Amino acid sequence: MLALTIFIVTLALVIWQPKKLGIGWSALGGAAVALIFGVVTFADVALVWHIVWDATFTFVALIIISLILDEAGFFAWAALHVARWGGGRGRRLFPLVVLLGAAIAAFFANDGAALLLTPIVIAILLRLKFPPSAALAFVLATGFIADTASLPLVISNLVNIVSANYFEVSFDHYAAIMVPVDLVSIAATLAVLWFAFGRKIPTRYDVAELDAPASAIVDHQVFRAALPLLVILLVAYFVLAPLHVPVSFITGAAALVLMAIAGRWWHRGHGAVVSVARVIRHAPWQIVLFSLGMYVVVYGLGEAGLTRYGATLLEALGRQNVAVATVGTGFLAACVAAVMNNMPSTLVGALAISHANVPPLTHHLMVFANVVGNDLGPKFTPIGSLATLLWLHVLAAKGHRIGWGQYMKVGLVLTPPVLLVTLLALAAWLPIVTRL
Repeated sequence: MLALTIFIVTLALVIWQPKKLGIGWSALGGAAVALIFGVVTFADVALVWHIVWDATFTFVALIIISLILDEAGFFAWAALHVARWGGGRGRRLFPLVVLLGAAIAAFFANDGAALLLTPIVIAILLRLKFPPSAALAFVLATGFIADTASLPLVISNLVNIVSANYFEVSFDHYAAIMVPVDLVSIAATLAVLWFAFGRKIPTRYDVAELDAPASAIVDHQVFRAALPLLVILLVAYFVLAPLHVPVSFITGAAALVLMAIAGRWWHRGHGAVVSVARVIRHAPWQIVLFSLGMYVVVYGLGEAGLTRYGATLLEALGRQNVAVATVGTGFLAACVAAVMNNMPSTLVGALAISHANVPPLTHHLMVFANVVGNDLGPKFTPIGSLATLLWLHVLAAKGHRIGWGQYMKVGLVLTPPVLLVTLLALAAWLPIVTRL
């Protein structure tokens, strides 16, 4: 009960996000209380840090890359191109925006897709004079795809990085399993979004109202370096995977290169357009504190009995066929994430899976079902992921306030079919990859 009380209070502070504390100090405070009352030990803290450090610093490096590219106009340029590819047809623009969000989520993580693309999409919709109902459809679609398309690569979601590191899944093996599954998730997401919002999309819009994509470019040197750097970064992930180089080292190196280009370090800052100092200040350093603090609190909760209960449930599922075990694990993880937040839920699921006595194939399926559940499940509720909480905050700042009730009406309807189809795809595909 003590471990549960500490967790509930800590999670409440994280959701409330008091300005003087922020999510990081709130979570770290909870960890300190758990440590003082003996719920966890210093050895547990060291173990948790070993689990989360790579994921945490990878996420920070990705956000730094994203913020620099955003400041340079890269994402606005891409969005304006997509708007022009729509050719003045609203019902073509809608899936194109969703696919753009999926691409950004794959390479810049779900938080990058939700936080960077959403303001750009809102600005374009205002320029095109879309009615409020249509604008809301695009905004909700952007937020939804950010999570449902964050499956394909280890770097696409903090959940993926933690899970891959915990179970020692290599970058290439992870991609071989999850890229096809992600394509199914994107297709299912497009289908449910179209079913929900298709009738609200204007049939036509005036392309002439759009700015030229080139006008969005602020820093041409950063812009020219962006695509080559991203290609090299992606290749490096696969090439260095057999050498077990931490993903944060690779991503951090790319972030340093982009910072050097943006800051014109070879000219000692002369001619710099993007303020690297401002980007560094706005990087999510609170996530470092949050990752350590929240995971320590959850680890204590797991040691207090939650891991044992979770393992028992998974063993019951493991006695069923692989499809039932996969779907059951995924929905169980999704429900826990929706209530608990997917960051702590990921560790709870990983600990339970590692303690569950199930066949090897079922164990492998459960590892990835836990990822799917914690990537997609947060869409049930606004508290399911930090990305959603921050996304709602950004929308409110832009004058588009979405209440929790309004959000959950959409999330509870759209998420289950996408989650089910994606988990069934995983159950069908993973055994094939395993046999190859």
